Amino acid sequence: MVSENPMQPPWLNAPPVEPYPYADTHDLREGPDLHHDLLGLLPFVGVWRGRGKGGYPTIEDFDYAQEIRISHDGRPFLNYDSRAWLIEEDGTPIRPAFREVGWWRPATNGDEVEMLLTNPTGIMELYFGKAEANPPRLDVQTDAVVRTPTAKEVRAGHRLFGIVNGELLYAYEMAAVGQPMQDHLSARLVRVGG
Repeated sequence: MVSENPMQPPWLNAPPVEPYPYADTHDLREGPDLHHDLLGLLPFVGVWRGRGKGGYPTIEDFDYAQEIRISHDGRPFLNYDSRAWLIEEDGTPIRPAFREVGWWRPATNGDEVEMLLTNPTGIMELYFGKAEANPPRLDVQTDAVVRTPTAKEVRAGHRLFGIVNGELLYAYEMAAVGQPMQDHLSARLVRVGG
């Protein structure tokens, strides 16, 4: 029914909505079934936590801790949520560091993957690359980088994720702030959930 007064839409006086009714899970033993298109990415689903090293020619090297949560809601994509914090060499937290969220989507033929990532510093990246099943590995490069006017200049990225001996290892190369593509981050994370 269309309201006669455009300033008073029909939903204005509707009853409250219940909480979101669909489960999102990182644990394959509960929640919705994993979509069959995601079977090649199944080893990555879970909560991962560990340490890494970072550096770049324009900044000092640093140690960090990181938690990555890779979950699904039954549809053909994975939700990716990563947060990191700087640490002392002994693991003492210093302060929050980088954070990003996004989605991993299998591409049409099953051995390719699309990755959409965004972070609060104003950078959005679209990655495309290969997914391998044995051992589980993703090798993706940026197809596009979009940034806000106040974000640092990032031109390209390359990310490699792999499951080795049950651990999530990854490396991130970046071309930014006038520098060519080179190492920026690498980490080893262990499964703590899922």
